[in-house]
Amino acid sequence: MAQPASGRRTFTILHTNDRHGRHLPFDVSGGNATAQTGDHGREHQEFSRSGRIGGFGQLATALARRRAALGRDNVLLVDGGDTFADDLLGNLTRGEAVIRLMNAVGYHFMALGNHDFDYGVERTRELARIATFPMRGANIIERGSGRPFIGEATLLKQVGGVTVGLLALGYHNTHLTGSLDNVDGLEFVSGIDVARRLVSGMRGKAEAIVVVSHQGSKVDRKLLEEVEGIDLVIGAHSHDLITPPERVGGGWLVQAMSDGAMLGEVTLAVQDGKVAQVKGAMHELWSDTFAPDPAIGKLIARLRAPHGRQLGDVIANAGERIGRQYRSESPFDKLVCRILREATGAEIAFMPGVGYGVSVNPGPISREALTTLLPHPSKIATLTLSGTQLHDVLEQAAVNLAPPAPLDGVGGLIQSDGIAWSADLRRSAGQRVRDISVLNSPLDPSRRYRVAVNAGFLEGLHKFTTFANGNDVVRRDQRIADVVTDAFRKAGTVRVPALGDVKVERETKG
Repeated sequence: MAQPASGRRTFTILHTNDRHGRHLPFDVSGGNATAQTGDHGREHQEFSRSGRIGGFGQLATALARRRAALGRDNVLLVDGGDTFADDLLGNLTRGEAVIRLMNAVGYHFMALGNHDFDYGVERTRELARIATFPMRGANIIERGSGRPFIGEATLLKQVGGVTVGLLALGYHNTHLTGSLDNVDGLEFVSGIDVARRLVSGMRGKAEAIVVVSHQGSKVDRKLLEEVEGIDLVIGAHSHDLITPPERVGGGWLVQAMSDGAMLGEVTLAVQDGKVAQVKGAMHELWSDTFAPDPAIGKLIARLRAPHGRQLGDVIANAGERIGRQYRSESPFDKLVCRILREATGAEIAFMPGVGYGVSVNPGPISREALTTLLPHPSKIATLTLSGTQLHDVLEQAAVNLAPPAPLDGVGGLIQSDGIAWSADLRRSAGQRVRDISVLNSPLDPSRRYRVAVNAGFLEGLHKFTTFANGNDVVRRDQRIADVVTDAFRKAGTVRVPALGDVKVERETKG
């Protein structure tokens, strides 16, 4: 690296994360508006008011304003991953629609999230070729070559007269969050270990080191505490709102919630080759504050036009808000489990605790709205488990809520119907669960129970290995989303079953 200039220079990074395919504004209010707002099982966060928020048209307007104010050459635009899937238009175009929109608004760099492999490894490669910006992950390794997936995961950029080193890190537990077929040939390793090896070499070439990380804020804090030389981590995966920048170890941490609702902004001042100051802000992309950019609006219309019938299909009416929670009992997933029980004759149903999705508001439920909550082609499996095995499942659920170390965490609260239980996360692992009952009768350890599940559990999804040891296993050729859609159509008006079957005592929330 050439001798750094001695004068004070500044540059700005604008950042988004965990879009999950959201390309249009959506309606929110306080409480449970998305999967991780209004959730009592985690650190509390919710939207500041009611209204319509998000959308690529609104993002484009906000970007134009900030680039005009700061100078285009002084600004980088990055994304933290989980970007182009988990949405009906995303599914119908296999991710291409969102990549086209990202190209149009001028992204510079993206870290690959776990859901960026939802269409399989080869499709991710294809989308990387369509993208006009690098999509990377230094800790996502190709087994054949031992090299990072797609290409080198570091990038040097000149921004505002500063040499900025960018490093992308993916989610180390990606293989435990979806179909194993989708990540065939890849290995996901510790981003902390990879960063420890790469950052020191980058420091000799860059004046500021920025990690774009899809590891979650708990792991990002550990990264900053353990790896010297990182100036800023732009986080993702945990859907946290972290603003202003949080000082951790020798660097700073930010994150811009999820679903394209926010545009984060961080300005770094560099003096004598070192970061001397970090300050930040968060722009909430309310529709009444940021009018949609006309050109982006036309592009969205062109991308949606071939799929209008499917996008606009109304399947039922919501009699109340139907939301998803990630780390506590979830109204939507309780409803899905009830539907699976009724469709299969099972006594108990389980669904994984997942952290994406926008709440369904009262009124018409479109197929597009339902797909934000059930985007994947997951199928149903039925099996029998003993009472002892059910206890083991719930103990693993308690471990997932309070893992021994940040890197061990994966998934949220397992969702269920037909079974009630309590857990005390302050107790030792393996001794946390009590008061288990099935259909209002105490659990019998020796009895076998009929269970319906997301078939991913048979592959060890979210570290649930007990399901693979069940008896009478039947993999049904029925997609969960189709079964739920049919049930919604039949019901006409949909309401949430009563909650309260799961009680969790926590020492701290998070």
